[in-house]
Amino acid sequence: MAHKVVEIASDKQAKGVVLLDTREVCGFTDYFVICSGDSSKQIRAIYDEIGHILKREGVLPHHHEGALDSGWLLLDYGDVIVHIFAEPEREYYKLDELWSQAKPLVRIQ
Repeated sequence: MAHKVVEIASDKQAKGVVLLDTREVCGFTDYFVICSGDSSKQIRAIYDEIGHILKREGVLPHHHEGALDSGWLLLDYGDVIVHIFAEPEREYYKLDELWSQAKPLVRIQ
C-alpha cells in the first residue's frame, strides 16, 4: 500500500515524495510517506485523492489530522502514515531528518 500512496501523490504532482521504511526504527508504523504541495489547493487535492482511491479499495484511515491553514495534513493507515506538508512546515519540522535512520525506499523530486 505504501507504494500505491507514493504513486497517487506523484500523480497529483506532489513535490519531494519520500517513502521511508521505518520498521527497524519505529514501533508504531512500518512506513512514512512524506510529500509537499505548492499550495493549499494542491495539498488538499493530494490528501483527497489518497483518501478517495484507498477508500475505493476498501482501505480507510485509522486517524487523520491537521488543517490546511496549519500546512500539514496527516493520514494514518496503521502500517503507513502519510504526511502532506506545505514547504515552510516541511522545512520547519524536518521529518526527513528526524527519521534519517529509516531506510529510504523511494525519493521523487
